[in-house]
Formats: sequence, structure tokens, C-alpha cells
Amino acid sequence: MKSFSVLFFLLAVKICFAQQNYMLSGIVKDKRGEALPGAGVYVSGYKIATVTDNNGQYTLPLKPGNYDILVQLIGYKALNKNIVIADKAVKLDLTLEESVTQLAEVTIKPDPNRAHYIAMFKDFFIGTTPNAEQCKMVNPNVLLIDYDHEEARLTVKTNQFLIIENQALGYRIKYLVNHFEYSSRTKIIYYEGFPYYEDLKGSAWKKKIWAKKRLTAYLGSPQHFFKSLYSGKAIAEGFIINKIITQPNRDKPSDSVIRANIKRLTKIQDGLLRKTINLNHGDSLSYWIRKKNLPDGISILNRSPVAQDTLVHIKNQHIKRINFTDKLYIIYTKEKEDPLFANRIGLSINRPLDMPDYQISTITLQVAPVYFYENGGIYNPRSMLYAGYWG
Repeated sequence: MKSFSVLFFLLAVKICFAQQNYMLSGIVKDKRGEALPGAGVYVSGYKIATVTDNNGQYTLPLKPGNYDILVQLIGYKALNKNIVIADKAVKLDLTLEESVTQLAEVTIKPDPNRAHYIAMFKDFFIGTTPNAEQCKMVNPNVLLIDYDHEEARLTVKTNQFLIIENQALGYRIKYLVNHFEYSSRTKIIYYEGFPYYEDLKGSAWKKKIWAKKRLTAYLGSPQHFFKSLYSGKAIAEGFIINKIITQPNRDKPSDSVIRANIKRLTKIQDGLLRKTINLNHGDSLSYWIRKKNLPDGISILNRSPVAQDTLVHIKNQHIKRINFTDKLYIIYTKEKEDPLFANRIGLSINRPLDMPDYQISTITLQVAPVYFYENGGIYNPRSMLYAGYWG
């Protein structure tokens, strides 16, 4: 089974426990200490933003919570800073570094394969679904691309916002790509970054369609799952949590036994490794080679529901965590798999014959534990590997 890491955008944390706003303020400067007017100051994951005034000053009213603040100004590298708003105003001065991207583009020889790599990035980062087909990268020139031929690995980052217009959901997205990686060997995709959303202009009828599509895109998603898990409502909101348990394959002897028998049935002559099969043991050698090729473990679906109160634990006032063995098997029962997904070979997760075509995904733990926030955002995007519908 091919696994895909779609370990969320590194979203800003939308945790609000009080209605009162506290002021985040500061000055945006360059490295010489000079104020920078006209810089955009954004709150990642929200539609909250402002622009610095003639003195480089900005103010943002925010509720208590943990936020990623993004700053962008043409000619400077985009900057992100994490801040916590608790019970008082916060002052945050920011220093921007001049960008040398344009100079680099002039002095570095253009890559003849760049268009191909951009197409790969678009397919894996935005996707190939009907919604994704209505997305356009406005400024792909900001992509800093590297392809390692030896490792067959594509990596991408940006020091300016990548702008994506999503006509399917009515968003203009500014995304600061911290790191994107795709390995054609492992078939694993990983990305993290900071998004800022703006609503596209449209008629009332168009906005109504966008709102419906946005809800459909959200329901059953990883963010929906972890948000409902945080509030203890995952089961009520349509999720069933099972486990795939891997047990040792009883039909496969230990590696040492297999090696010993293959060595016994193989002779070395004249300093060269030549497999000379004794007529009496030809079938035996084939037998042990077949044993060598057997999987080490057998995966079994345990359909007993995993209780939320045993899976989820409190880290602190704002963060919860999960830790588990084996692999989580997540079933979303309120929507069926899209036919376009079901027809893609190697992506669907195996299911019992009596199970309807619900959306099924799996979670493999990479780094324990997994910390997550009230809005469904994940603290460490590399902590999990997704496969199936979430892939």
C-alpha cells in the first residue's frame, strides 16, 4: 500500500476562551533599523490582517490564543513569528531581511526541467481532484526548487508568499512554504507552511455555492477529525476509530533460520557466488526463498471501537495529545468515497466486504505523542503519516 504524508498545513492555532480582545502591536523595520511602511501583517489560518502605517507601526486585536504572525513586503523575505496572547497586550517588533531572489534568478542558469518540477509540485501540493483543477498558482516564480536525482526527491520552499486562487472554494490563499518534499521511492509527500486566506469576490449566489463546497471539503477531513476529537465529539460527528494490528507472520521462520538454510543449499566455488542446486534439494531451496519473501507481519483489522477517553489526554490548557500503538483506522460514515478517488489504483484502503463505501483513512504514528489544538491543528506535522482518503 502506498502511503502519503499529508500532515496538515502548519496552521495558526485558533483557541479562544474569552470574548475580550488584547492588542498585538509593534514596528516593522529593516536590518538598519529603519521603519517599513506598507508591510502586510497577517494572522496565519485566519482572515485577519493589517498594513503598517507611515511609521512602520501595526496593531491587531486578538483573542487569547496561540498565533503565527506573517509579514510580507515586496523586496523583503517573508517572515513568520509565533506569539501567545494570554491576558494582556503584547508588543512584537519585527525585522525583515532584504530578498536576493531576483538577483539569484539572474545569476543562476535556468533549470530546463523547472516546468516539469513545478507541475509535479502542483499535483502533489494542490492535488488532482475536481476542486484542485480550479486552482491556479499566480506566481510560481517564487518557488525555490531542488531535485536530488540520486535520492529521487523533490524539495520546494519559498521566502515569499505563493499565491493560489481557488475558484472552487472562493479563496485567494497566500502560502509561505517552509518545506515541501516528495520522494518517488517512498511515495511519501510532506509539507508544512503558513497560509493566509482571503475571500474572492463573487455574487451572492456564487458565495452560497462556495460556502457549501467549503463545508463539504471540511467535513471528514483530518482537521475535522482532530477538532471533534478535541471536543470529545468524534463519534457523534460521524467518525469510527478502529485499529489495524500487525501480528508476526507465523508462516515465516526467523531470518537467521532462513539464511542458514539458503546458505546450506548454496555452494561457493572459485571465489564466485554460484547457486548450484542439488537435485534432491532443489525444491527445498525454492521453499526457503519463498519463505524469505513472505511479509514479516500480518495486518488484521480490529473492529472494536477505540474509546476517545482512552486515546485522548490533556497536555495543558490549550493542547491535547494522542499516543497509540499499531495503526489507527478512521472511518467517516457521513460521506461516501468520491468515485474519482475509488478508481485510483493503490490509494483506497482495504475494507471488510460488509462495510459501505465510507471514506477510510489510516494514521501511522511517526513521532510520539501527537499534540493538537482545539481547531484541529497539529503541533508537529511530521508526527503522523496518512494513507487512504486523507492521502
